Amino acid sequence: MSAVISAPRHRARRNGPLQPLENGDRLTAPEFMRRYEAMTEDKKAELIEGIVYMPPPVNFDAHAVPDSLVQCWLTTYSLATPGTQVGGNGTVKLDLDNVPQPDVALRLVEECGGASRLDEKGYLVGPPELVVEIAASSSSIELHDKLRAYRRNGVKEYLVWRSTEDAFDWFALAEGNYVRQAPDAKGLCCSATFPGLILNVPALIERKGSAVLATLNAALKSKAHRAFIADLASRRIAPPRRRAS
Repeated sequence: MSAVISAPRHRARRNGPLQPLENGDRLTAPEFMRRYEAMTEDKKAELIEGIVYMPPPVNFDAHAVPDSLVQCWLTTYSLATPGTQVGGNGTVKLDLDNVPQPDVALRLVEECGGASRLDEKGYLVGPPELVVEIAASSSSIELHDKLRAYRRNGVKEYLVWRSTEDAFDWFALAEGNYVRQAPDAKGLCCSATFPGLILNVPALIERKGSAVLATLNAALKSKAHRAFIADLASRRIAPPRRRAS
């Protein structure tokens, strides 16, 4: 009687060179990281639901400009909020099937009770509290497989700027599911995780950076933000030693 053997995921040969990453490969997170770190060329790659994605060259107007504006918004907030950390295009080890490289991530540092940590190589392990992705449209992976991966791993707030559709989605995690947050009458969205983090959605979509920052800076003077800073300071413990994931 013949045995039925399922097809294994791609593996590098133990006694030979690592196989290069290819778009569409099906890998586990450890194998993905081995191949990614061995790449000689500077190229972005992500593992989403066990599948390797290697994006094409970045469009300046549809991606690079929106990405820079979002990073400026979150960096302004983080600089005013000790105990938070923002990073752009950093590899995040979420689980065995997902190693995304979000456009921007904002997190609470581990010593202030954050859910993510840095491993011995400086990679982020676990879910940052807030992630932003720049997507071309509602059919992009950011609103499908990536959304499911972030939701399952407990990313509390997930923001997607659909730059070619002039639309913005803000999802908040509630009872294990993402609920879309609608802007208020003034077009503002507020973070439930990071008090004082307010986004002027119409100004963002119109790429009016000064208006985006003016709205944020006003919120950074609020009692809620001052109380959050005090709360983070009271939580702070000695930073843990980095360890292997």
